[in-house]
Amino acid sequence: MSPPFIPPANQPLTITKRLEGLLQGLLRFPWKSTAITLRQRFRDDRLGLTASSLTFTSTMALVPLVTVALAIFTAFPIFSTAQNVLQKWLMESLIPDNIARQVLGYLTLFASQSSKLGGAGVALLLVTALALMLTIDHTLNSIWRVRTPRPFGQRLLVYWAGLTVGPLLLGVSLSITSYAISASKGVVGVLPGGVPLLLDVLQFFMLAGGAAALYHYVPNTRVKWAHAWAGGLFVSAAIELAKKALTLYLSKVPAYSVLYGAFATVPILLIWIYTAWVIVLLGAVIAAYLPSLLQGVRPRGRSHGLQFQLALEVMQKLEGARTSEARGLTIDQLTGLLQVDALQLEPVLETLCELDWVGLLQEELASDTARYVLLADPQRTALAPLLDALLLHRQGITQGLWDKGRWADLMLRDAL
Repeated sequence: MSPPFIPPANQPLTITKRLEGLLQGLLRFPWKSTAITLRQRFRDDRLGLTASSLTFTSTMALVPLVTVALAIFTAFPIFSTAQNVLQKWLMESLIPDNIARQVLGYLTLFASQSSKLGGAGVALLLVTALALMLTIDHTLNSIWRVRTPRPFGQRLLVYWAGLTVGPLLLGVSLSITSYAISASKGVVGVLPGGVPLLLDVLQFFMLAGGAAALYHYVPNTRVKWAHAWAGGLFVSAAIELAKKALTLYLSKVPAYSVLYGAFATVPILLIWIYTAWVIVLLGAVIAAYLPSLLQGVRPRGRSHGLQFQLALEVMQKLEGARTSEARGLTIDQLTGLLQVDALQLEPVLETLCELDWVGLLQEELASDTARYVLLADPQRTALAPLLDALLLHRQGITQGLWDKGRWADLMLRDAL
């Protein structure tokens, strides 16, 4: 077998070699394991029910979101062109062509009526819009198994900034891009497909970038950009396929138009919002579980006592690592040794750190080098706090088991 091609240090990789490397990476990607994980997480995390809840919240928040965006652009008349470009892009990229024009017309009409509302009505609209964002925050944190979200005030400030500044920046960037493409039609026109192809590619990556930013910034945990972009690219590709499929279905089977007539836009829009949320949640699952998928580690079943078992396994490995040069293990090393998903292991490590049985050392700037070390002495540490935290909480109905079983007399060494 010939050795792989390695270019000289001063010679950059050609486009052909880059494409070959990308193709090899796609061929090595664990597609089967990813599909199995998506199916398991969709069922176990009840993502279908979560998507239904988000669909309802999104429907209630559509008009408030459009109202806030229109109010921002109205306050800055210089950005009126950006407003038109943004509206057109959102309709073309997020909603199938069959209902895009009707939806935009209805939303603009409803949002224009908001000027007749009083202070209480405007406050209710803003609360509804922020409720959607807080629901998204809770959903993504649950997918990443985050137990402690950001403080409410911090989340409120971040989402309010995204709600107000986000549409403005997006509209301006789209306007600048549109102007740049118009000014270089002579250059772009010689490309296969011309301007429409370039706009489609730009739209694809902007949608992927938006989803990647959502996965990177919203969960209160560290999410690598590479993993977030993997989920974002899945969302963008799946949205395009879903739009084509829905458009084809509505053209071949006009059942909704026959049954609902002019009202057909509403059920079609609800179906589309639900489909889009399912795609976004599956993209979050990909971003969250990609590290384990690339390591070939599949999540363990949710058996009773799994967290207690993992805690014992972690402390066994950390006790063995005490004699090593590093004196501890990184989370990647632990997931590899225990063959467990990182999302299942992180809550256990957090509990052990709260008990002060395990400590986290981060002596360098890179968080990948942070090591967990065993602080507790197994000979002198009672097992009861771990039993109480991860196996059987000590309360009235279980007090008899604690007393008769003499669990309070057990030491950590007895379990290890």
